[in-house]
Amino acid sequence: MNKSAQQTSCRGAYVSILLSAALWGIIGIWNRTLMAAGLSPTSIVVVRNFGGMALLTAIFAVKDRRVFRVERAHLKYFFGTGIVSVLLFTCCYFTCQKLCSLAVASILLYTAPAIVVVLSAILWKEPVTKRKLLALLLTLAGCALVCGLFGGGLDVTLTGVLLGLGAGFFYALYSIFGRYALNRYDPMTVTVWTFLFAGTASLVLLRPAEMALLANSPKLWPVAAGLVVFSTVLPYLFYTRGLSRVESGKASIIASLEPVVAALAGVLIFGEPMNALTLAGIALVLAGVVILR
Repeated sequence: MNKSAQQTSCRGAYVSILLSAALWGIIGIWNRTLMAAGLSPTSIVVVRNFGGMALLTAIFAVKDRRVFRVERAHLKYFFGTGIVSVLLFTCCYFTCQKLCSLAVASILLYTAPAIVVVLSAILWKEPVTKRKLLALLLTLAGCALVCGLFGGGLDVTLTGVLLGLGAGFFYALYSIFGRYALNRYDPMTVTVWTFLFAGTASLVLLRPAEMALLANSPKLWPVAAGLVVFSTVLPYLFYTRGLSRVESGKASIIASLEPVVAALAGVLIFGEPMNALTLAGIALVLAGVVILR
């Protein structure tokens, strides 16, 4: 591949990761609505993961059944992306949101890029450059400002903090396990098998009464569909595609755009206030992303 083609491929990967971050950033729209209707965080985990599995299986059963063909020896990678990462991350994160303020949950989640940078340097000798470190510092500071870490009045519990750190760790592991899987399979196969594991395992969290509530509330069906399509299946397809062409550390830092989109969604959809610190945080996150171009 010549230099021009490489640059085009890299730009396309960055766009894919930014799109995934934007779609993950609007997850609060669906979650808040479902929780207000009576669903618990664990039930939303089931809707998200089992629904993602069902949709991806249906699509690729018709479109391309080759994605279902993997070697048994490689199932460990999808156990990692699906159960160790996606399922455990969502369980920790949604429960942390219930125990602590959304600001605390968000900033603890975004310890993930630092974890990915460190693990990638250890596992694959990815260089920890000055540019990458600067981008990491800018995005971490930006996330802290966007999430209101310095605004005071944050609701914190020890259990919530531990769950938030767990969410960041398990979230980071998608980029790690995903890299191993992408060495052998295309992004579509990795995404499908991730949700075959995450969706099946999520059934241990099933609460029949809450699922019955969802099934008997047609007005909630579009909300659940939005969660599955726009904040689960599409972003994981985009992120995994981008991860196949960009270093794991860079991909995780670029995905830090997510809390920026979440903050903007809060302002536009829920009428949450936008102050100077939030704007400064958005600027820092964007600057960190631009530095990695």
